[in-house]
Amino acid sequence: MDWGRFAQQMASMARDLLAQDSVDDTLERITASATELVDGCDAAGVLVRHAAQVRSLAPTGRLVVDSDRLQERLGEGPCFDAAHSARGERVFRIADLTGEHPRWPAYAPRAHSLGVGSMMGFLLFTEDEDLGALNLYSRKPGAFTEDAETAGWLLASHAAVALSHARTHAQMEQAVATRHTIGEAMGILMGSHRITEEQAFDALRRYSQEKNVKLREVARLVCAAGCLP
Repeated sequence: MDWGRFAQQMASMARDLLAQDSVDDTLERITASATELVDGCDAAGVLVRHAAQVRSLAPTGRLVVDSDRLQERLGEGPCFDAAHSARGERVFRIADLTGEHPRWPAYAPRAHSLGVGSMMGFLLFTEDEDLGALNLYSRKPGAFTEDAETAGWLLASHAAVALSHARTHAQMEQAVATRHTIGEAMGILMGSHRITEEQAFDALRRYSQEKNVKLREVARLVCAAGCLP
């Protein structure tokens, strides 16, 4: 591998990731970059695991979704483990899925029948949070070399920072939008019922608790209807 050229590509990719407009755009750029920059990678996706359920994010092909669903159904698999490794196993590389695999005996032969020849996976994490696993697929056995693993690890490191940044930015935008909506709803209640700001907020909060509806959703309903439902 030409590491000098790869370093230039990685620097360009890192800037590109941070320039994306949303979390979804960032995820799609991460998985697309995997197929562009890592030798042997035919498809890529990010898997997020919640207990026994998984979500396939920004898959570049049907192979990724089928593999993720298979692991969810079987309750085993390399991506399934990597997405919930508690930072224990941060990288895996499976050279050949054409034969039996002692660690994932149910998954391996079925994955091969889907068209998976070899795989790599990288835990996406920062100092503060785990963000799932970036998983790379090849239809050929033995496609991923040690250089490819190093390239994937470097990509995953940049991807985790960019994804964390995108999520934080989205949360801040949502908080600002929520605060604005709540303020607008309070203004509507204050004007229609001639009550104070504190009384208007209490009315929203009370409705939220009684109906088990998030405060921002109550505020949105008030803004749409002009009153509490």
